[in-house]
Amino acid sequence: MQLAQTDSPSHRKARGAFFTPEEIAEFIVQWAVRRPTDRVLEPSCGEAAFLLPAGKQLKQLGATAGDLAGQLHGQDIHPASVQAAASLLAASNCTASLQTGDFFSRRSEPRFDVVIGNPPYVRYQNFSGASRALALEAALRQGVRLNGLSSSWAAFTVHAASFLKPGGRLGLVLPAELLSVQYAAQVRTFLLKRFGSVRLVLFDNLVFPGVLEDVVLLLAEGQGGASHFEVYQAKDAPDLKSRAPAQWTGFKPQGAHKWTSALLPAGAMELYEEVAACHGFEVMADWGSTYLGAVTGNNKYFALTKDDVRTLGLQASELTRVSPPGSRHLRGLTFSEHAWKMQAEQGDRCYLFSPPNSSSLSAAAKRYISQGEREGVNEAYKCRVRAPWWKVPLVQRPDFFFTYMNHDRPRLVRNGAGVQLLNSVYGLRLHAVRQKLGEELLAIAALNSMTLLGSEVVGRAYGGGMLKHEPTEVAMLPMPSEAALEAVRPSLLKEANRISAAIRCNDLTSAVDLVDQLILQDQLGLTRDKVDALRTGRAALLQRRMTRAKGSNGSD
Repeated sequence: MQLAQTDSPSHRKARGAFFTPEEIAEFIVQWAVRRPTDRVLEPSCGEAAFLLPAGKQLKQLGATAGDLAGQLHGQDIHPASVQAAASLLAASNCTASLQTGDFFSRRSEPRFDVVIGNPPYVRYQNFSGASRALALEAALRQGVRLNGLSSSWAAFTVHAASFLKPGGRLGLVLPAELLSVQYAAQVRTFLLKRFGSVRLVLFDNLVFPGVLEDVVLLLAEGQGGASHFEVYQAKDAPDLKSRAPAQWTGFKPQGAHKWTSALLPAGAMELYEEVAACHGFEVMADWGSTYLGAVTGNNKYFALTKDDVRTLGLQASELTRVSPPGSRHLRGLTFSEHAWKMQAEQGDRCYLFSPPNSSSLSAAAKRYISQGEREGVNEAYKCRVRAPWWKVPLVQRPDFFFTYMNHDRPRLVRNGAGVQLLNSVYGLRLHAVRQKLGEELLAIAALNSMTLLGSEVVGRAYGGGMLKHEPTEVAMLPMPSEAALEAVRPSLLKEANRISAAIRCNDLTSAVDLVDQLILQDQLGLTRDKVDALRTGRAALLQRRMTRAKGSNGSD
């Protein structure tokens, strides 16, 4: 039986419901359900994707159809899903105890041997109101304080564990965010403290049809005190059916740090941490502060082309020069005055409507403000909450631009044009004591294999292969130290033109070869083997993202 036609994909997405591939549900069930007396809970049961194979597994182990009513338990917030689950279970001669309701409103009852399922995945932007309050409260009762950026799965995982008997087994399909996002740090710590064994199944390819989200399978059991977690790398969901995991690789994380090391070749994370701790490396925060560009509320209205300015008749004092929205133009090491003028001539939105105050508005500016009000621009949230609505709050003019959404690598580009920035990129403002050296060399110095690997380690991979960085993650990016750059300054300046030319020709490899030789090998004394290991680590994480990008486009 299928769900009613009214349950559209958009409705399912809104409540975070994604149907689980059969191979994954069966794999988790076969791992988790081990005895004919096991009591099983699927707390986001949908159409019984896990309860159906669990019932089959229990019967194969010796449970009778009559036993199952007391052993199989399910819950879902969507009434039609619960009704569909009941019909499907009945058709399979399985009886289960099902209830409708928000799982977060259900008080913990540690009476289950097995808790399995695919938790709802609702991003923090849409995860609000009473359900969010219940979720955070449920996690807090287990000693886990989640922050405001947490998506629904994080609290769900913690709450689900509270329904297990001592020694019980938790098998969940989770976003791969578990490994890398900052808000999941408390969840990672909780899992190691709560369970005696924590295992993760990772996938080379995307496994949910039509969904770009990368997932992992969490297999946790026993009582707390796990010193490490283990990983098995599968190709895809059918791969789990054709061969059981034979060899697990162990990883020992440091505190609540990311578990990205599980994605790296053996020894790469240890080398990365060794180099990061040496005197030749610091973090970006030691060089300057990273921040989001100005938020207009409506870039199409506020960001203007040269022709727009001419047509509207706006005065120069009512405009601020900006780096155009987006980041495609930020390809070299410097965004120069000449480059900005070229973008303006090509019709890019290089001017921000930014009158200084109400008292000095020209007639043209008043007409444009009236036009915006007729079009409802002033009703957009960011405009509505500021006075006057058309006054965009500017940020500090940056020394560098940092592209935070990338397919290949983040770009650190010097602001040679001295223009303002919008929120499509970050700004980096150098500390005053490092201004001269930083402006000379920082963009070049960032083109080393350690920093490139660091961008993959501290950032996070999203569906479609995108690599994203939050400002706090940019701050943690490993960068050559001030002392190292002072020492290597003559050599870097001598090769600056060659490095810049390679970047302009999109020849990253040649540029990195030069910078690695000068900084990592000649200055810091790393052997060629170690430099190659850093490169291999970065290539492995990059290739993993690119594989997902191809998968999302339907390519081989």
